[in-house]
Amino acid sequence: TRASLVAQVVKNLPAMWETWVQSLDKSDKYDSRDVERLQQDDNWVESYLTWRHNVVDETLKMLDESFQWRKEMAVNDLTEASIPRWLLEIGGIYLHGYDKEGNKLFWIRVKYHIKDHKTMLDKKKLIAFWLERYAKRENGKPVTVMFDLSETGLNSIDMDFVRFIINCFKVYYPKYLSKIVIFDMPWIMNAAFKIVKTWLGPEAVSLLKFTSKNDIQDYVSVEYLPPHMGGTGNIMEPISKADENEKVDSKMKTFKKPLSVFKGPLLHISPAEELYFGSTDSGEKKALIVLTNVTKNIVAFKVRTTAPEKYRVKPSNSSCDPGASVDIVVSPHGGLTVSAQDRFLVMAAEMEQTSGTGPAELTQFWKEVPRNKVMEHRLRCHIVESCKPSSLTLKDHAFNMSDKTSEDLYHQLNRLVESTRKLEDQVQRCIWFQQLLLALTVLSLAFMVSFFYLLSS
Repeated sequence: TRASLVAQVVKNLPAMWETWVQSLDKSDKYDSRDVERLQQDDNWVESYLTWRHNVVDETLKMLDESFQWRKEMAVNDLTEASIPRWLLEIGGIYLHGYDKEGNKLFWIRVKYHIKDHKTMLDKKKLIAFWLERYAKRENGKPVTVMFDLSETGLNSIDMDFVRFIINCFKVYYPKYLSKIVIFDMPWIMNAAFKIVKTWLGPEAVSLLKFTSKNDIQDYVSVEYLPPHMGGTGNIMEPISKADENEKVDSKMKTFKKPLSVFKGPLLHISPAEELYFGSTDSGEKKALIVLTNVTKNIVAFKVRTTAPEKYRVKPSNSSCDPGASVDIVVSPHGGLTVSAQDRFLVMAAEMEQTSGTGPAELTQFWKEVPRNKVMEHRLRCHIVESCKPSSLTLKDHAFNMSDKTSEDLYHQLNRLVESTRKLEDQVQRCIWFQQLLLALTVLSLAFMVSFFYLLSS
């Protein structure tokens, strides 16, 4: 069973740790806080075990590599003060907002990254700082990486940094990657991302989503997109505000909080258009509708569905006080599957202040309320596919290309980038020479015209 495998990993690790320590003649190979946490937190062990397909030896090797990295980067001691202030404020790497599946967005704005060995360690620490911060607050919940390549030039291409980010999700923070959304990728980077695909592995190619301004909203709502992507959200929120936004009400932890909002005259309804249900594999079959009364009177509401035999809606017929919110939990009956063809209808109408809100009063109210006084809003169903842990496998045979081939491509790409830069310099010199030649030609023509004019005079 999974529990016995977890126990086996925890039991075997100290012996293997001692062997490693003796072989390397070191006593501080790992951070003692990580070892202590490993022995107490079965969920942490399980995240590594699942990622290595329940193979204990492979899991221990992965833990060894991960723990050594955590020790080297001093991950447990990383704080805001550990990162240069300019890196935090420039807005190149940060957590902000959610995608349409409820996953936190991890933004990487490549335009602010210039390949520089002097600042590389600080940038890696910033990546580790945000991931560790998120992992401690939302243990096990995946993130969506947003690679914003808009306004990116050749100076921003840094394959070593990209490889580090991929390794973070392959080794150091397993099970945390939902998908990688790549926005506005220049054609010059096509070769680079072919190499990235070999690092991810063939099964993980489906996690790469190439987008532009026309389709980015398929993954992220406008309120969480910056203006240059066609959104209305802030580009980056302060760290203190990010802390507040990550506090989740305990009753909401069983399913994902809806994000987009439909602003009606009586109720604000969230989500705005689609109810997101987890797949059968993910186990997260519940969805949530949040109704907020924006009037000064009590609002009666009821929720109908095109498939009443498939869904349980609680509450389906009730009322909402002025300024208050009501959570409606929608869950399919056991054994029944969610269909994208299913629809939900939210109906709402304003009640008189003297009206009662009991079941009998509500039944009578819906019989008498005029049709033109009823607000209606429809919601579609959307099934969210679960992320398979095998999508980022470390096994060599899972890759289309060998490591040697990948390294060859990597070096060839670097040479290509350098050659392109030299060509750009040559083009700039040619343009300057052409401009100079044009200016001289114009002067010569002006001189010739003046000369013939004087002769004719």
